[in-house]
Amino acid sequence: WPIGCKVTLRGENMYTFLQHLIHIAIPRIRDFRGLSNKAFDGMGNYNMGLQEQIVFPEIDYDKIDALRGLNISITTTAKSDDEARALLLAFNFPIKD
Repeated sequence: WPIGCKVTLRGENMYTFLQHLIHIAIPRIRDFRGLSNKAFDGMGNYNMGLQEQIVFPEIDYDKIDALRGLNISITTTAKSDDEARALLLAFNFPIKD
């Protein structure tokens, strides 16, 4: 059954999610070797995919019927990919060189 959802976070919720993603969820990814440096869209935005939603510890593995992935799009006001890269690196995003 395909399902979908789009959520826009701003303000404090956005910062809380980013910190949670960077410091809790991403380190739980199996065989993680850094985020792709090529996932910028040319307009200062970054897109990434996660193969399993269980990298978020709030999700109870015993209560899900199947592992599902998700996409995360980070929209910035940066004018270029270089500006966006600098912004994400300032947040300690683990982007590969």
